[in-house]
Amino acid sequence: MPARSESGFSSSPGLTLRRRINASPAKVYAAWTQPSQMMRWMHPHDHVCLHAEADVREGGRFRVVMRGPDGEQHDVSGTYLEGVPDARLVFTWAWSSTPERESRVTVMLREDGHATELTLKHERFFDEAARDAHEGGWAGALDLLVAQFR
Repeated sequence: MPARSESGFSSSPGLTLRRRINASPAKVYAAWTQPSQMMRWMHPHDHVCLHAEADVREGGRFRVVMRGPDGEQHDVSGTYLEGVPDARLVFTWAWSSTPERESRVTVMLREDGHATELTLKHERFFDEAARDAHEGGWAGALDLLVAQFR
């Protein structure tokens, strides 16, 4: 029998990343929710963002299309489950190539002096390989996000 978490879901690989960003929670939240800002950072270091859209409300959708160094396009989308301005976003995450592998992302923002402590939790990965690939992608993207506010 699979292990159960406190939330009642089967255990599956997940990751947690943290960054301190030199901006207010409101500015960081805007970077996550305004497509023009998402395009600047929501991709790994070696990719470019071609398109971003966001309808930030419960049941609203987001979509990001990026291109890798090999020219291949990657299309990810999901549904917003929760949005608390300047504090928290929760959304599903699924690549167009594997829509059945839906995972869940939680972004928490906490004011820390004149900066924001960001915690990203990405849970319910299909397997460890998917988690590991996302960990590198998110690390690069979050580094680009931090750089937006230097």
